[in-house]
This record gives sequence, structure tokens and C-alpha cells, in this order.
Amino acid sequence: MKNKRLKFILLIVISLLLIPLIAMQFTDEVNWTPLDFAFAGVLLLATGLIFDLVIRKVKNIKYRIAILIILLLGLFLIWAELAVGVFGTPFSGS
Repeated sequence: MKNKRLKFILLIVISLLLIPLIAMQFTDEVNWTPLDFAFAGVLLLATGLIFDLVIRKVKNIKYRIAILIILLLGLFLIWAELAVGVFGTPFSGS
């Protein structure tokens, strides 16, 4: 059962990474390096695995939803900072 969940998460991560890969074929606006794909893959995979852990371990539905929303918000904030530098850290993409 655990192996099926991991395969499903990997399939979703690969599907999400195909979006910028395909976009790069049609426009110069999307310009990712292999390091960008690797970091995005690790970030998405880690988030997916933590989601799976929370869904399996947290029984109270209200706590589960709150934790998942916080995780998703954290993913979006990290992604935005790395992409355009919302907070101006040295890791920003600008």
C-alpha cells in the first residue's frame, strides 16, 4: 500500500514538472535550468510526502485541514520567493 502512494505522489510531481518543460518548448518566457527542475522536484516531492503523512496520522479533520492549508501556503511562499523574490532574500530568483 505504501508503495502505491509513493508512486502516485511521484506521478503527480512528474506531471507538474512537465508543465514548465512543455512551456519551454513554446516560449522564451519560461527558462528553467536542470537545477530549477531538481529543486522544484524535491520541493514538490517533500510536500507530497508530508501531505501523505498528515493525512495518515492526523485523525481530527479540522486539524488535518488546518495543517494541510499551512503546508500548502508554505509551499506557495517558498515557490514565489524562489521565482521572483517576494521577500528579497538571497535565494530569490530576481
